[in-house]
Amino acid sequence: MDLGLERKSVLVTAASRGLGLATAKLFAAEGARVTIASRNESSLQAAAHEIHTETGHMVNVVRMDVNRSEDIARVVASAEEFGDGLDSLICNAGGPPSGAFSQIDDSTWYQAFEQNLLSVVRLSRAALPHLRRSSSGRIVNITSTSVKQTIPGLVLSNTMRAGVWGLTKTLSQELGPFGILVNTVGPGRISTDRIAELDGQAAARQGVDVADIETKMAAMIPLGRYGTPEEFARMVVFLASPLNTYVTGQALLVDGGMVTSL
Repeated sequence: MDLGLERKSVLVTAASRGLGLATAKLFAAEGARVTIASRNESSLQAAAHEIHTETGHMVNVVRMDVNRSEDIARVVASAEEFGDGLDSLICNAGGPPSGAFSQIDDSTWYQAFEQNLLSVVRLSRAALPHLRRSSSGRIVNITSTSVKQTIPGLVLSNTMRAGVWGLTKTLSQELGPFGILVNTVGPGRISTDRIAELDGQAAARQGVDVADIETKMAAMIPLGRYGTPEEFARMVVFLASPLNTYVTGQALLVDGGMVTSL
């Protein structure tokens, strides 16, 4: 199926590994002009090499800290120049620390706010003039299943991801008249470093092997297994493509049916 992404300009943040890398790789495979951004320069270069090796396409690499507004302005400008415009923005950021409400101080709250919510505000604001000039402007915000069902021990993620979902819904209404579609996609138990870290923390707390945690969590998923980053990326790339013409203001979960809320 042709997604209509040939030579479309796409910016993917936090793209040096995990969900961001899988998403950037699929965009490149579809022929898009992809800009990848992250904090770690060496990891970005390794990701760019991997994408080129597997897809045959070069990507634009820009080091960026999502906590710095000047970095966000710079990466959006670079993506626009590299892609001769900007058609799709994929907002992604690493998850905030785990912990109970009583364990988290103000500085950690502020850091999570800036990294996981304000970064989406800043990226969307910087990209908006370019997206309005596109014939197929799209924003996809990568969040979590917590936009539908809170996750124990992840109060920071539960709070900030819900904020991104509220922003997504609002922007879909405000930007719809300009033909810009805005959605959020929440990963469930996808096999990434982040999930491995959370599983490891759970195993340490319970005094069991990580494999026991993985078995327990997989049993809660109707499909009986963790998902792959590639499976997640397919949903993001479709929503950010010109082939998506009428899905906006939605929170879609890629979770193998794990979340039970309506």
